This record gives sequence, C-alpha cells and structure tokens, in this order.
Amino acid sequence: MIEEYTIPLSKIIENQGLRPVYLPRDPENIMICSRDVNRPGMELNGFVDYFDPKRVAILGMSEMGMLNRLRDEQKAEDVERFFALHPVAVIVARGLEPFPAMVEAAERYEIPLLSSQDSTSSALASLVAFLNVELAPRITRHGVLMDVYGQGILLVGDSGVGKSEAAIELIKRGHRLIADDAVEIRRVSSISLVGQAPDNIRHFIELRGIGVINAQRIFGVGAVKLSQKIELAIKLENWDSSKVYDRMGMENEYAEILGIRVPVITIPVKPGRNLAVIIEVAAMNDRQKKMGYNAAQELLVNLGMDPDELEPTDVKMDLDV
Repeated sequence: MIEEYTIPLSKIIENQGLRPVYLPRDPENIMICSRDVNRPGMELNGFVDYFDPKRVAILGMSEMGMLNRLRDEQKAEDVERFFALHPVAVIVARGLEPFPAMVEAAERYEIPLLSSQDSTSSALASLVAFLNVELAPRITRHGVLMDVYGQGILLVGDSGVGKSEAAIELIKRGHRLIADDAVEIRRVSSISLVGQAPDNIRHFIELRGIGVINAQRIFGVGAVKLSQKIELAIKLENWDSSKVYDRMGMENEYAEILGIRVPVITIPVKPGRNLAVIIEVAAMNDRQKKMGYNAAQELLVNLGMDPDELEPTDVKMDLDV
C-alpha cells in the first residue's frame, strides 16, 4: 500500500505568497494530500462527474470572467453549487477580488479562500511543482548524496567503506554536499528522483576518529546544497581480489529506486586509491555517455571490432538502498 503524505495549507500559503481571504481555522491544521490541481470551469458549469475534492482549485481570468457575465442570481447559484462540493481550498489568481457570493459560500461551507497575484498559468505551474516535491513518494536510505559538476551522485556501500571521507575530499575540491548518512529520496515525477537530507541532520557529516562536523560551518555555505536530482549511483565496496571488475565499461549497470532506473557504477576501494578523483571522472564520463559518446566503444572500433556488435548490455543490480 502506497503511503499518503500531507502538507499543511500554511506551508503552501507561505511558499506561494498567497493572501488569505477567508480561513475557517488555523491553516496549520488544514492538510493537503493531492499533488493535482484543478481549474474548475466544468464544475462551475454543472459537470461534476469527475470532481476530486482533495485537489486545490484555481480560478483564473476565464473562470471569473465567465461568472461575471452571469446574472447575480445565476452567479450565486453556480458558486454555491461548486463550493458545496467541498474543495479542499480555492485560489483566485491574477489578484482578482473574489465577489461577495464567493466569500459567503466559502464561509458557509468552511472552504479556505485565497488570493494570488500571479497569473493563472504561473500560479498553477508553481503550485504543482511545489506539491510534486512535498507530496512525492519517498524512501530514506543509508548513503551520501553529492553535487559533482552539477550531477547528483549517490554514494552507497557498507558502513565504514569511506563514503563520508570521499564526501569531505569532494567538498574540498569545490563540490557540494546534500546529505550524509541518511538520504531522503523522493520520486517527483515519472522520470526524476530528488534527494535531500532529513531536517535534523542537514549539513552534518560523521567522520570516524573526529566525530560529527558541520560542513556549512567549516567550509562555508558554498559547500552545501538543500536538494539535488539523483542521476548516478556509485557503489563503494572493499576490494575483492577474487572478483572480476568491469575494466571496459561495456556493461550498463542500473538499479531501480522507487520504480525509476538509475545508472550504477561499482568502485572497489583499497588503500592508495583517490576516491574523490575517481568519482569526479565517473561523473564526467556518465555525462558523456548520456550525450552519446562511449570511450570504450571508440577504442574497440579503433582495434578493428564491428561497431554493430558493441552495444552495451544492460545489467540490473540490487543497490541495497
């Protein structure tokens, strides 16, 4: 069963810069659970078969203009019918002033009525983007998330393998920390995962032998970032001499996180290897592959192999996150 997340209306009001016209109670106690937003033109005209009261409704120039062309009695009747459906909240965009019948209906049915200065399209797009992040399906997993050359790199591996040490070295090389130890991963769309740190451990890193440090306080605000899209996972594991590691890069290893495919690279760890530099190269090489260039394929073609036989094979693996 998929867990349902909620967000208080107060947070939406603050984030979107909305002006309350009428609130039936403290917006901190009014919970929003749907990522979808509704423009209720059809409902105002009486077609309510597919109306979802969990959605926030936004009225723009078209809806308000249509209502204002009606006689006062018809306008009041249409507004009454819509508010009787008990939408979770109603926003009037473009700074348009809700007319008295709308305010009265909101008070009668105890529906939050809000006003936005943004254009209807901007208000809708901004609200959907915000809700997609705040209400996204999520998991929290052990690992480190870094922004390396603008790419979100998720470092995973057994405790003590060196993830936090690699993160410190990457920070000193100009990259940014998103999360250490626990990464909250959210599926914000059908193709995107975004990671961030839980609020109570944000910017902290644990280093064995030193203890807990605050990366923002030590390295400055340029060393940290609140969230990042996850584009590559790197699995760090202790070097196993009996294991054959990929030396050509002709296998596309991947894992599925929340149903989304994420490329994976396995890097063996042993004394003397500079993990930070290897991770930087992995990030740049992954970007080249996404742009259509594969160095291993070019090398094998130069060695006389048939390019039609050099398509990388997909290998699904358990990332254990």
